[in-house]
Amino acid sequence: MREAIVLFAFVVGLFASPLWAQQPSPDDLQAYFQQGQTALSQGRYGEAAAAFEKVAAAAPDIAEVRAALGLCYFQQSRFQQSADSLRLALQLKPGLPRTDILLAMSLTELGRFEEALPGLRKGFAQSEDPILRRSSGLRLLRAYSGLGRDRESIEAALGLDKLFPNDPEVLYHAGRLFGNYAYLTFSKLSAVAPDSVWRHQAAGEAFESEGQIDRALAEYRRVIELDPTRPGIHFRVGRALSSSSLDEAMQAFLAELKIDPSNANAAYEIGEIHRRAGEFEPARKYFSQAIGSYPSFEQARLGLAQTLLSLDAPAEALVHLQAAIEINPRNDVSFYRLAQAQRALGNAEEQKKALAEYQRLRSSSAQETAPRAEVTPQRVEEPAP
Repeated sequence: MREAIVLFAFVVGLFASPLWAQQPSPDDLQAYFQQGQTALSQGRYGEAAAAFEKVAAAAPDIAEVRAALGLCYFQQSRFQQSADSLRLALQLKPGLPRTDILLAMSLTELGRFEEALPGLRKGFAQSEDPILRRSSGLRLLRAYSGLGRDRESIEAALGLDKLFPNDPEVLYHAGRLFGNYAYLTFSKLSAVAPDSVWRHQAAGEAFESEGQIDRALAEYRRVIELDPTRPGIHFRVGRALSSSSLDEAMQAFLAELKIDPSNANAAYEIGEIHRRAGEFEPARKYFSQAIGSYPSFEQARLGLAQTLLSLDAPAEALVHLQAAIEINPRNDVSFYRLAQAQRALGNAEEQKKALAEYQRLRSSSAQETAPRAEVTPQRVEEPAP
């Protein structure tokens, strides 16, 4: 395990001090000590433990030897012996660095989560060593989960995900925790309020995410029966219908705007339906309404820019494209449409720069999986110029 390298370097590295001056020892004891160090540094934990056990038998009060033995036992999954040896090391020298963290890890493996928490928190909070921090964080997550402390489990998982966003083990444990927590929460919601708008809306969103549109619509319509003026629900109906009936989707989005005129998502979807139908003036109206409610709405800026390009207003389009790029400089669609606008304005050099950035972003994002969008995303619809 990678944390063994870190702990060895820090704990066993303390052997550089002349310990043998403290307690007389024959030459072969020094040889056992050196054998233990060498074996431990090479990952031969059984040999290292055997050598350090001989040293400890002759010199039982050397804290560093006990700490090294604890590390050897830990790497051999002999967790009770590891905990006993590490505890003794701390009794002999309370300030022995990182030994308390390794002890907490051993206690976690023994299921003694409450006792392990202080050391795990300390290991996860330390910033100078990412390997030890990761190992402490994963065990902290397990400890909180084992104790049923859900909120703290979520906080630990979020912290791990932020620090190690591409680590497969972290992603697995965090995803498993989030999924299980969501399942338990919605199960509780179903038990305490089975016919509430919250339960039906949650079920509808779950079905929609799974592509079960008919079941999602049934749940959303039940919400409307219970609360016809509930904000957001007509928008969800419209999104669910967008792939099958644009006319019905349009009616749902319009119904949403009657309830909540500031719903930028609904205004955007109406604008996008008009734009794709070649109805540019109404598209312009609704995209503008969406931006008026939510000025940082990147997709609405892009939709309006494309509409303005279709209306032969590239200078106006340019303003919205520049705003969209400021909001999100990693969207290739923005640079593709920027190239179109610069071409229409006769700016050949600026068009060339925008097109080069479009190609760069398109290439770098080819392997990325986009998250599920809340609204219909803008896409490059024409061949690249």
